[in-house]
Amino acid sequence: MSTTEIFLIAMLIIFTVPYLIWRLGRTEYFAPLVVVQIICGILLGPGVLGAAFPEYYKFVFSAPVIQSLNGIAWWAVMVFVWIAGVELDLHQAWEHRVESGVTAGLALGVPLAFGSVAALGMLMFPGWVGVKAQSWQFVLGIGMACAVTALPILILLMEKLEILRQPVGQRILRYASVDDIAIWGVLALILMDWERVGKQGGFLLAFIVVGYGFRKLMVAIPERDRWYAGLIWLAACGLGADWSGLHYMAGAFLAGASMDSHWFDQKQMDALRGHVLLIVMPVFFLSTGLRTNWQVGGAAVFIAAAVLLVASVSGKLSARTWPARS
Repeated sequence: MSTTEIFLIAMLIIFTVPYLIWRLGRTEYFAPLVVVQIICGILLGPGVLGAAFPEYYKFVFSAPVIQSLNGIAWWAVMVFVWIAGVELDLHQAWEHRVESGVTAGLALGVPLAFGSVAALGMLMFPGWVGVKAQSWQFVLGIGMACAVTALPILILLMEKLEILRQPVGQRILRYASVDDIAIWGVLALILMDWERVGKQGGFLLAFIVVGYGFRKLMVAIPERDRWYAGLIWLAACGLGADWSGLHYMAGAFLAGASMDSHWFDQKQMDALRGHVLLIVMPVFFLSTGLRTNWQVGGAAVFIAAAVLLVASVSGKLSARTWPARS
């Protein structure tokens, strides 16, 4: 079979299996479709079904097919995060900068600290740290993973609860967005080298200068042209951010955050998000599960996952409780 035919088989699996489980199993109230898609990716990946039937995995999810799926997934999540950035009200964020800074700082710092403590415990056992990694990078990286907010998932949940555009939804989005920006800073620190710092500084400087001109352009052109200009700006910012080492998703969020939501018709923006969720985001969610690495092996994986889950959840709950009581 040709690569195109195998790719379409993979797409058939991606859209059919999670949907049937979600719809026929009526999992909506305890496992939304996105959760089912991620779990299906894990089950269909190399660690579970691929281990039981390796020939199936090699045939369906071959290197060319995975590469094609990754391309779709990259663009899907970029557009989704870009929309989130557009809908973030930066004027409100600045107006409430003290509240946002304190709340977002605790929401990031507490689970990061809890996760780092768990990572220190993991250092006592061999096999967790890569050959080229240093201990501080491992500890900070694990802490960051426990602290990060999955912005696409958060937006989906708030949309399902119909609070995305309510004041409380905007506050949650504001906190999560500030945390995301900080997390990329932590990631840059972990991967820091002098060449990368220079590139990141150059990208941020160019972003500020070009972004000023871009905003002037967006005000001047009609709305029908703003969509095309916005997508060009999205691709450019994603390219610049990834080239500098900040990751393409950071660029996508910056591209959206530098734009104003009132430049676009809200119904069209809602329709765009819905179409992205329906058409391409399932590829991203399922490919996330497909990338699950089982190389460490054994019960240690599940023990470590449970410890990190407790660290992340308890850290997030503690961080939300303290500022709420104050």
